[in-house]
Amino acid sequence: MTDADNVLFVVLDTVRKDHLTPYGYDRETTPTLESLAAEATVYEQAVSPAPWTLPVHASMFTGLYPSQHGASQEQPYLDESIGTLAEALQSAGYDTACYSSNAWITPYTRLTAGFDEQDNFFEVMPGEFLSGTLADLWQKVNDNDTLRSVANKLVEVGNDIHEYFAGAEGADSKTPEVIDNAIDFTDDADEWFTFVNLMDAHLPVYPPEEYAQQFAPGVDATEVCQNSKEYNSGARDISESEFEDIRGLYDAEIRHMDAELDRLFSHLKETDQWEDTLVVVCADHGELHGEHGLYGHEFGIYDPLVNVPLVVKTPGEEGRRDDTQVEMQDLYHTVLDFTGVSAGRGEPLDSTRSLLSADYRDFADGEYAFVEYHRPVVELKQLETKAEEAGITLDEESRYYSRMRAARRVDGKYIRNERITDEAYRIDTDPEERDDRIDDPDEVVEEIEATLREFETRVGETWDDDYDPDADVLGEMDGTAKDRLQDLGYLE
Repeated sequence: MTDADNVLFVVLDTVRKDHLTPYGYDRETTPTLESLAAEATVYEQAVSPAPWTLPVHASMFTGLYPSQHGASQEQPYLDESIGTLAEALQSAGYDTACYSSNAWITPYTRLTAGFDEQDNFFEVMPGEFLSGTLADLWQKVNDNDTLRSVANKLVEVGNDIHEYFAGAEGADSKTPEVIDNAIDFTDDADEWFTFVNLMDAHLPVYPPEEYAQQFAPGVDATEVCQNSKEYNSGARDISESEFEDIRGLYDAEIRHMDAELDRLFSHLKETDQWEDTLVVVCADHGELHGEHGLYGHEFGIYDPLVNVPLVVKTPGEEGRRDDTQVEMQDLYHTVLDFTGVSAGRGEPLDSTRSLLSADYRDFADGEYAFVEYHRPVVELKQLETKAEEAGITLDEESRYYSRMRAARRVDGKYIRNERITDEAYRIDTDPEERDDRIDDPDEVVEEIEATLREFETRVGETWDDDYDPDADVLGEMDGTAKDRLQDLGYLE
């Protein structure tokens, strides 16, 4: 290991590529990233393997597709048999730290495995509270099919509580404290791997006044729709003018995160660490603001959700733009390649999946990216609750109940849907995915669909199971499990 091996890995949670200055956005939301782009590679075609946090982070930390690592809403944690990037770096002598305000990045999901230090600023259930016995309980509950509805309800209630505390009274952003911790850690560490997840752009959005006035003047954040399930269920309508207000608040949150990143980047430069550091800035997924009749990041795998921003600064390299299609799990191999660290019990380094390699993507199907959206258990339960409160009955043969997969090339995309008709788009001529070509396929669409079928065969993932999310299971829980859930406030 050399002295030039530090790694800073930043995820801007829920941030759309087309809302960032380096990607041509007409509002200056990210001057810090614009400056970074002058000395980094800006990837135009980075594709995330899923539209939400848990499976994407698991993929970035393991180099595996969601069907391979198994972390989804049907198994909401990373199995302990799978080695992680942080574990590999930790074993090689790196100081490792994870600072986040995302409830999914905690010991109970095992995404913090391998980090010497981890702090989760999720207001309801902080990371240290979800370690040890509670982390074990979470996995046992989710391993038991008959207890899964309790786990689903737990997350649903937790999300409701988070929405309340993060909401109308303007709970303080945790991002400054996340950045403070990252700065302190890098100062005290030798060779280090620092992972940061910033959650400000995730609903609900209540930006600091400074940035709200800049990007959403006169908008009352308590008046706009801050719950995507209300809109997606049909319980609440959102006009285009209201979506404009929502986008303004969203931009304000992005500007806030960018300003905090400037503090971190400036500190690394002032302390002579910047030149020796691989810097990765990306999003795990994006957000829909009414496109395809959807709000948030559930029930679809369209490009605003999965074609994510990715900016990578490698010491000694000059700034450039790259339109090669990139898969986000390739960042695992990129970091291993940069540091020269053995994967240990994790996936071995594959140089054809390292962004630093001359033979990057030089493998069969290397021009394709694959996306997987497993059963949206938690979102579906919350959606059903909002619909029921509004007297609406949801169609079970709809996208809300459907698993999804996609294969994507830079010229096209095929989406396999479990319960509704498949979709196909020529994204080279129709980047907004408005013209569904499923009934008028061409050679591009046919090639992509055939490759998706081959991928499905390869990963061995099926959609056949007898899981019943509505089973009445409370009577089957043992006393210890009930006590722990009572401690969390989910049972009386």
